[in-house]
Amino acid sequence: MEMVDIRTDLALESREKFERDNVEIPGVKIREKHSPLKRVHTTIVQITNKEGAEIMKKPKGSYITMEIPEFSVADEEIQRDVSSELCRYLLRLLKKRKPNSVLVVGLGNRDITPDALGPRVVEHLAISRHIAMEYGRDLVPGGGSCILSSIAPGVMGQTGMESLEIVKGIVAETSPDLVVAVDALAARSLKRLNCTIQITDTGINPGSGVFNHRNGLNQETLGIPVIGIGVPTVVDAATIVLDALEDGGGCSDLPERLQSMFVTPKDVDETLKALSLAVADAINLAVEEIAV
Repeated sequence: MEMVDIRTDLALESREKFERDNVEIPGVKIREKHSPLKRVHTTIVQITNKEGAEIMKKPKGSYITMEIPEFSVADEEIQRDVSSELCRYLLRLLKKRKPNSVLVVGLGNRDITPDALGPRVVEHLAISRHIAMEYGRDLVPGGGSCILSSIAPGVMGQTGMESLEIVKGIVAETSPDLVVAVDALAARSLKRLNCTIQITDTGINPGSGVFNHRNGLNQETLGIPVIGIGVPTVVDAATIVLDALEDGGGCSDLPERLQSMFVTPKDVDETLKALSLAVADAINLAVEEIAV
């Protein structure tokens, strides 16, 4: 028998694995919240020490997971609710650091729909750095105390460069106070595909959702705080098969080809459009409000 490593980028799902076994993790705290309209369920996982980080296989920090089971591209009200809730948590992280300038990095390949979240979010941002440079901060929305810039660096197959290499150069040249990195993730559970948003203060690892590990974007590698925002858009095929067999142990003689295959819903294109708008709106609102 070969052990199948079931992949998830969500701290919530990593924590659930231990809950099923009735195992308490030292250094890991969990809280649950609902939005006022009860349409967004939020779980906050905090990893507070090295032991918890090693067990969870994730860096120390806060992982906020918003689940929107009723998310619909046709429901503008719930999209506004999602943007408002995401803005609230993003603003909480921003206010701790009080940045004067924020760089948004849209990670992923815009030509592959399940991986296009980051570039699509960048397309909808209210960029203001050039306005501040040309006309002064007073003309930037919100009073101009915080300005916004962005980049969609593409993937190594397109540029021949690591995303980290590109972003480090931009950070060195433009000197933002904080980076917000947006990327597509992988989930353990089918029910969380395209209806879950994770926000964390630990940064993000480009390509990690599909085992395509790249150098992470975080405070250690960039020298400034990095907030990561991700939406799970794929699940590995091994998870689907194991769930169907009701085998939660992660052990099976699955073909190697199946273990490297990832699946995404057929409506991912329309759903990703709506989610990218919701994430972009939340970032725009948070940056403008931090300036007030």
